[in-house]
Amino acid sequence: MPASLSRFAPGWRTLGLAVALPASLAVFSPSTFAADVVVVTDSRNPVKTMGGERLIELDEGPRIEAELSAQLPSDPEQATAIVKRRLSEGGADLHRRIATAYQGVADAWSLGITSIPAVVVDQRYVVYGEPDVASAIARIEQHRRTHP
Repeated sequence: MPASLSRFAPGWRTLGLAVALPASLAVFSPSTFAADVVVVTDSRNPVKTMGGERLIELDEGPRIEAELSAQLPSDPEQATAIVKRRLSEGGADLHRRIATAYQGVADAWSLGITSIPAVVVDQRYVVYGEPDVASAIARIEQHRRTHP
């Protein structure tokens, strides 16, 4: 190597590593491969999420209903009035939670989910029974690499 390049080469190599290493880690991380990740589970089957995926808990709707109907009197008129008040006090946030919970159930059904936990990538690949989302995505990406 010429003398004029040798004094610059170590700096360039360091710069190259500083740029290439984070870029390659980002390119080969499981979250980069998976464009659309949906996780379907319930409160009895917790999962370890990565962040960024959509989490559907199939029992969220009944849990919200249980909150609304907790400690209601036996008189139907009083119970109805209390539930209406709770719904009103919950406001838009409560209504959004209810809608999201039941939309999640419909979406899981339309994806054809048969057991939980399920990790679905790009509405095409699914891994059942894996509670670690990163591991499930890694398995899917391994399959994608071997079966393009």
